[in-house]
Amino acid sequence: MEYEYEKLVSRMNPPRVVIDNSACENATVIKSLETEACCPPSLRSSVGLIPFKEHTSIELIGSDRPGLLSEICAVLRDLECNVRQAELWTHNARAAAVVRVTDACTVSPIEDPKLLTTIKEFLCNVLRGNNDQRSAKMTVSLGKTGTERRLHQIMFADRDYERVGMERAEDKSSRPQVAPLDCFEMDYTVVTMRSKDRPKLMFDTVCTLTDLEYVVFHGKVDTGNMEAYQEYYIRHKDGIPVSTEAEQQRITQCLEAAIERRASEGLELELRTDDPLGILSDITRIFRENGLTIKRAEISTTGGKVIGTFYVTDVSGHPVNAKTIASIRQQIGQTILRVKQSPFLSSEPPREQATGCLFRNFFKALSLQNFRLAGSFS
Repeated sequence: MEYEYEKLVSRMNPPRVVIDNSACENATVIKSLETEACCPPSLRSSVGLIPFKEHTSIELIGSDRPGLLSEICAVLRDLECNVRQAELWTHNARAAAVVRVTDACTVSPIEDPKLLTTIKEFLCNVLRGNNDQRSAKMTVSLGKTGTERRLHQIMFADRDYERVGMERAEDKSSRPQVAPLDCFEMDYTVVTMRSKDRPKLMFDTVCTLTDLEYVVFHGKVDTGNMEAYQEYYIRHKDGIPVSTEAEQQRITQCLEAAIERRASEGLELELRTDDPLGILSDITRIFRENGLTIKRAEISTTGGKVIGTFYVTDVSGHPVNAKTIASIRQQIGQTILRVKQSPFLSSEPPREQATGCLFRNFFKALSLQNFRLAGSFS
């Protein structure tokens, strides 16, 4: 009922948007002017979950390690779950994922309690690392989740912002600079951030401030030379500014983590292929067998095609050898897996005849691989 009331208030008091093309030579300035009535306090219980009936959403958190996404995809394939969309983030030795699946036979959400229990049992075993100090967790919901927002919330709840025993010599120069400052004369706390610029940076920081239950009253964002500067004037939801040093430290840690989670670490690979059952399992298996670690991934299916982006390193976190990438592309198909913005590989277009042959051989191997992996779970 309260959610319906919030929607009514929002419709009665829409924000006023001003678009200015003359204020800046190389950008469009968009100002959103909102009244207090337009922004009612959100309910934590209602954030990120809207009833939806096209898939089952699986949320995962556990220890990061090489081959993790491959093992997750293998389990889902052997349980006849078709991955419709998936996103995986890694940060501070933890991995979080939101995976949307359907029943491979009925192409409908998975609602069978026994099957859901089996999925949870198998995936928790995969997520539970040998030296996991925190337990692996998985939740299943028949709903539509704001994926990026949920990933922030899942990792925040897992306390991934804590860096116990993980400090490295290069961290101070490469990590974001976050500084909460008192502004007593205006009764605000000012939070400033400097970091590398990237898409969705402002979304990540503002969502984190919201999840920490702060209200942003004023803000400023500047970008240039691949760097971003953000400045926000915040208070608690009850109107009180930040009052303790411990609270300032927590804000710093949480915002650093929010900026780092989506950082594009590693070589970017783009995938586009047909969508038979288990294709992601086999492609990520090839990554694993060639010594690649997936640091971040975004996968979706549309129009019978699988479209994905993977950010990969070697198992030590170092750049991937060009020969390794060439070998992987040969196994999967030159036109199926492409390297984006790489100075190490030739951009010469592949020969279609060779690619088609390799792709046919790749799919011939799927049935044998399915049999081997299915046997491992019996």
